[in-house]
Amino acid sequence: MLALTDHDEVGGLPEAEAAAREAGIGFVPGVEVSVTWAGLTVHVVGLGIDAGNAVLTEGLTGIRMSRGVRAALIAQQLGAAGIPDCLAGVFRLAGDAAVPGRGHFARFLVEQRHAPDTKAAFKKYLGPGTPGYVAHRWVSLGDAIGWIRGAGGQAVLAHPDRYHLAPLRMNALLDEFRQRGGEAVEISGGIRANPLPLIRLARHFGFSLSAGSDFHAWAQGTADLGDIPHIADGARTLWRDWEAFQAAA
Repeated sequence: MLALTDHDEVGGLPEAEAAAREAGIGFVPGVEVSVTWAGLTVHVVGLGIDAGNAVLTEGLTGIRMSRGVRAALIAQQLGAAGIPDCLAGVFRLAGDAAVPGRGHFARFLVEQRHAPDTKAAFKKYLGPGTPGYVAHRWVSLGDAIGWIRGAGGQAVLAHPDRYHLAPLRMNALLDEFRQRGGEAVEISGGIRANPLPLIRLARHFGFSLSAGSDFHAWAQGTADLGDIPHIADGARTLWRDWEAFQAAA
């Protein structure tokens, strides 16, 4: 089973669905929406969405426009730090139809040998306190979940363990996510990740589990396409919910 969940973009879904069908792989249309919660950037994945839903596509268009403004500011700041021609480079890496994000800047910095890998590029140039960091305010948690549910999808809090939240803040995030209509939390990070703490939290709040490799590109990140942590039998997962629904239909 393959889900494509590009950041704030659904334009790749038709091509991905056609490729999955040709390969005999089940396909789940999705999206990953950028959210600002309590001053922190978090991501909400939508699975099983109707990519043509007008409210969803209008909201995503607004996010991409704001991404474009942010990209120009990042490029300007990196240029002032002695790294020219960033914007043209990241648009080339992103492709003609995409708005570049920080991941494209990281790849450009690696390509131009300003950093040995994307992790180092974020640490030296793109993270808070670095020359290319530009703070940004995304959409609200309620808006993101509302768009996803309005498009017939299920809202999943992406990789909560990566936000490095203290227990009280993590509980506050999960509680609000549930109140706003969120249905699941994602376990990602590759086959070496330890999912048990997050599984316990999901059980406490009544969430299903989703799992994915969070694969972005070849040689970017630690997880390869298809690498997911093991989830023990008996855990409530979204795909088992789908199987039960299909069996009852």
